[in-house]
Amino acid sequence: MSEDLFKEATKPFLEAAKLIKLDKKIEEKLLKHNNIIKVDIPLKMDDGTTKVFVGFRAQHNNIRGPYKGGIRYHPNVSEGEVKALSFWMTIKNTIVGVPFGGGKGGIRFNPKEMSQAELERLTREFTKQIVEHIGPNKDVPAPDVNTNPQTMAWIMDEYSKIVGYSAYGVVTGKPIEVGGSLGRTAATGLGAFFVTQEAEKNADFMCKCVAVHGFGNVGLHYARICHENGLHVMAVADSKGIVMNKDGLDIPELIEHKKKTRSVLGFKGGKEISDKEFFGIDVDILCLASLEKTLNKNNVNLVKAKIVLEIANGPTTPEADAVLKRKGIKLIPDVLANAGGVAVSYFEWVQNNIGYYWEEDEVNEKLKKLMTEAYSYVHEVAQEFETDMRTAAYIYAIRKLARVYELRGY
Repeated sequence: MSEDLFKEATKPFLEAAKLIKLDKKIEEKLLKHNNIIKVDIPLKMDDGTTKVFVGFRAQHNNIRGPYKGGIRYHPNVSEGEVKALSFWMTIKNTIVGVPFGGGKGGIRFNPKEMSQAELERLTREFTKQIVEHIGPNKDVPAPDVNTNPQTMAWIMDEYSKIVGYSAYGVVTGKPIEVGGSLGRTAATGLGAFFVTQEAEKNADFMCKCVAVHGFGNVGLHYARICHENGLHVMAVADSKGIVMNKDGLDIPELIEHKKKTRSVLGFKGGKEISDKEFFGIDVDILCLASLEKTLNKNNVNLVKAKIVLEIANGPTTPEADAVLKRKGIKLIPDVLANAGGVAVSYFEWVQNNIGYYWEEDEVNEKLKKLMTEAYSYVHEVAQEFETDMRTAAYIYAIRKLARVYELRGY
């Protein structure tokens, strides 16, 4: 991903900053990253050869607390991508009210082409390369695209070996057995569902049907929770294809099918459709839960949904965003909609620090409170400025960040 993604990421920020006449010194601070770490990671492969991989960690801003954000394994990982994602993390963490700044990292490769042993060695080598830049009170990574609790356990273990004690708080999204939090796996999807419920309260219709683009951890749990709460999930797309059932897909069966085949294709409870057909489905909510730039100038005019819900990071291009505004389609931005994951990551970090762990119901109740309050605050700003939810979210975040700079004497 090129530097262009970071420029795109800052556009709504600049629009919001202009509306509230943000002090230029604070604007400049928020547009700069504190650190960009780039490392070469030599790895001995299973066949005895050695390959060198490139890894990144972008640390955007820590005025409100330690850097916080995921680590992804993907062929498109680049400096521009992690810069954009870490910037979004600063905004997101501020909106949802957790005391973190923004960070993001990754390694450029295709994890599907590696063995489990190779993945572990690469993860541990990456941890050694960035060890001086991370820590429970410095920078706290988490899972992201193609990483998972096991990945975090390896990072935590390698970091702990280096510092000489079990530093559970160095990462979040860990397995329960090594300091993870109950409720973390489904947190992003559940948080997005709480936002969906709040959006419905402010709409003149009931949310009955959903289409979900992306069926990894986040999209899968969002679809499951919608299904469990009586919504019809009419279509689901993953990286290999799309299935649809106008009467609603049986999501538990689709999840089992996905586990067995690693794709939604071939699911007997739905028919395969094209990308064009998917985006043109007449649903209440179009949930974007895959990758950046999913909704763009080539498909946005097909959209008939009443609400576009961004659970992925940056799934809507600025051009598509403008079209949605013209069509009167409400968009709930990523920096609000997908904040459930980092909210529960915060809960995990707190539990690691105090050495006391909450039951899942308590975690989910705390999550609901954070997400509904964040939605309410952003909605109020949208009404105050008579603007869209994305611009309002940035205004809300910028105001909070500017106040912190003011209080700290910058």
